[in-house]
Amino acid sequence: MANVTFSGPTLDKDVTVYAVAGDRGTLLSVAKAANIAIPFQCQDGECGSCLIKVTHLGKNAPKAIHLTDKEKLTLSVNGKLSKETLAKAEVEDMPPAYRLACQYLVQDEDILVEFTGEPGVEIDLRR
Repeated sequence: MANVTFSGPTLDKDVTVYAVAGDRGTLLSVAKAANIAIPFQCQDGECGSCLIKVTHLGKNAPKAIHLTDKEKLTLSVNGKLSKETLAKAEVEDMPPAYRLACQYLVQDEDILVEFTGEPGVEIDLRR
C-alpha cells in the first residue's frame, strides 16, 4: 500500500488516500476515485494539463518511475524536464519532481502530490 497525499489550493485541506501499489492505475485515476480535482484534458500524456509536483516522503530512497516517451516530450517542451534531470532518472534512478498525473504509476512508497488546480500550471508559481 502507498499513502498518497494530495495538496492544492482547490482543497480545503490536504487529503491522504491509500493506493494499491502496482495495480497499473495512474495517479490521475487514484485522484478521480478520491474525488480530487486534478485538472486534465487528453489523459494521454500529450497536453501537460495534469502537471503535478511529486515529493517522496519517508526514509526510503525514492523509486524511479519509468517516464513514458510522451511524458518525456511533454515535460521537456514545457521546460519541466532538462537533459540532466532525464539522465538522472534513466541512469541513476532519481525520479524528476514534475510529472504528469495521467502517466505516473503509483509505487509502494508514500508521496506528496501538489497541484494548482489550473491546467498545466506548476505549484511553485502559485506560492
